[in-house]
Amino acid sequence: MARIGAAQRLGRWSAGHPWRAVGVWALMVVIAVGLGSAMSTHQTKDADYRVGQSGRASAMIAAAGLDAPDQEFVLIGSARGALDKAVAERAASDVRARLATQPVVASVAPPVPSKDGTALLVAATVRGGHDADVSGIAQVAKSARTAYPGLRIDEAGDVSVNKAVNDRVGKDLGSAELISLPITLVIMVIVFAALIAAGLPVVLAITSVFATMGLMAPISLIIPMESTVSSMILLIGMAVGVDYSLFYLKRERAERDKGATRADAIRIAGETSGHSIVVSGLAVAISMGGLYAARDTTFDSLGTGALLVVVIAVLGSLTVLPAMLTLLGKWVDRPRIPLWWRVSRRIPTGAVSGRLLRPVLRRPTVALLGGGALMVALAAPALGMHLQTDSLEALPHSITQVRTMQQIQAKYPSHGNLARVVVTGANASGTAQAVERRAVSSGDWSPAGVVVSADRRTAVATVATSAAPGSARAGEQVTRLRDTVVPSAIRPSSARWAVGGDVAQSYDTIQHANTALWRVLIVVLGLVLVMMGVVFRNVVLALLTTVLNLVSVGAAFGVVTLVFQHGWGAGPLDFHSTGGIITWIPTFLLAVLTGLSMDYHVFVLSRVREHVRAGMPIRLAVRMGLEQTAGVVTSAAVVMVSVFSVFAFSGLVEMKEIGVGLSVAILVDATIVRLVLLPAALSLLGERAWSRGDRRTGQRDPAAATPVLAR
Repeated sequence: MARIGAAQRLGRWSAGHPWRAVGVWALMVVIAVGLGSAMSTHQTKDADYRVGQSGRASAMIAAAGLDAPDQEFVLIGSARGALDKAVAERAASDVRARLATQPVVASVAPPVPSKDGTALLVAATVRGGHDADVSGIAQVAKSARTAYPGLRIDEAGDVSVNKAVNDRVGKDLGSAELISLPITLVIMVIVFAALIAAGLPVVLAITSVFATMGLMAPISLIIPMESTVSSMILLIGMAVGVDYSLFYLKRERAERDKGATRADAIRIAGETSGHSIVVSGLAVAISMGGLYAARDTTFDSLGTGALLVVVIAVLGSLTVLPAMLTLLGKWVDRPRIPLWWRVSRRIPTGAVSGRLLRPVLRRPTVALLGGGALMVALAAPALGMHLQTDSLEALPHSITQVRTMQQIQAKYPSHGNLARVVVTGANASGTAQAVERRAVSSGDWSPAGVVVSADRRTAVATVATSAAPGSARAGEQVTRLRDTVVPSAIRPSSARWAVGGDVAQSYDTIQHANTALWRVLIVVLGLVLVMMGVVFRNVVLALLTTVLNLVSVGAAFGVVTLVFQHGWGAGPLDFHSTGGIITWIPTFLLAVLTGLSMDYHVFVLSRVREHVRAGMPIRLAVRMGLEQTAGVVTSAAVVMVSVFSVFAFSGLVEMKEIGVGLSVAILVDATIVRLVLLPAALSLLGERAWSRGDRRTGQRDPAAATPVLAR
């Protein structure tokens, strides 16, 4: 237990040298923020996301210089009634001429009529990649709408859709950040009924987040970062930072209420809640670090950010909190909220939780079976969970560019869902043409052209399908293309080949995500099992922890499946169900939910163990431990659910999935799991859940000498 001893010594040093502790923390935050400001964060690139055969195809295409350039499109249709083809052609000619004058445009293709004759499409190849400024192209479309009021003229493309979506993401995340902070502060004011005590957890969490974001810049030189990692750091940092402070401050106040001096209260809080914070932080860090098992660029960056912010939040809780409590003295409970201070002080500990726990502990078998059945019912829909890649259908339909691209894909399949078969060899062009013919004759695909590299050694045959990326039909078509169509077309040639493109990439991403989910599940739960066994020295308790984690995660997966795959609540949440869950969401939820669940779990079990070590009967120890921690757990859960719920009303489906999944899991974990399943299981297990050392009376544990509130 050397780690715990070191944590206790750190807390005592901070309480004994408060100005130094606060000064060191402030200096660390300033240095971290300074590093972040002085260095640019190394962002992930498209090549970092290559997986499977589609990844090899992308690499082969890039090496041959055959990357498809970004394109922007102007779609011309009728504003009402049938399309006047003469007017539409005249408008298309004008649009094409004006597009050719734009500096960002490399070339403009002749207008292409749709098969049904209801639209014309003007395609412009863009210079500068995804960072190109295409505002001039949008202005051309806008001017054409004014000049031809009888036509509907819209603009969209690779760059404009990407920019519009990023703008929406930034706006949504910014709103979530602005809303979550005052919500957290208000809840803390309700919990502590004093402004300074309420502000301490929020300040500690915010400084932990700032320090982490600053340190991500130098770390990104080793592990490239996604643009969304800062939002994830905020999400996790506010959750654990507030939680740890809440655990510490509530315990310190409880000890003072029992008659301890302020110095003794800080010491006991450090040795009890400080211990729980270290173990909880270790559990959360293990869960977040488990994301590395996915072997995925996205999870590498998310896992790094989450792990770092947890470590920093733990460090702050062990140093800044005891230091600030020493410096503030009685002012930590000032200024008090009139009336509410008196009301909150008169509410006895465990007043509500005690009423809920009594029937559970009176009939633990019934409670365990009933609660277990409810959790199984919530988790059951997850058995039919279907993963899908992010697609146009999953993007907010309120974005004009998204709606326009959907219309383009519907009217022009060759601009829609594509597979790209790349072939290298002596007769690459002829082989690619043979592949295209064979793919078209299979009935699954339509031709979209063949391009050949300058050295004639590489050719790419592009074929289109009406099947949506990520759908079962698209997966079957990609499989047949790889297993049957392409091999039969190039045999007995020695040409190297690979099938890529959006449809194949979607299929490979889904397969990779399924494998990653199981890898992370095994690693995270395995590490948590080992950690709990080492910390509590009991295999039975470690196994119980693992089962409860699975139950919480399963319930969250089940609700997410019902809501987003089956469309329950699509109206209130304002989204269109695509019949699946975004590929990376389940793995991310698994790691985060396991970590946050362990946050509560360790805190509750540590308090129960204090009473077991003091010689209290097991069932009474369970009741006392749960009653004394229920208020803190509930407060922390309310903070998390309130913050996570904000994401449920984001414009993007993936953000909604995160918000709903996290909110449901925390709500279920803090109620059914913590107040029903855990106490019922501990009561039934009795002494088997605790090590011999825990069951001995007269331990030197600091809590053993602390009077226990009678109930």
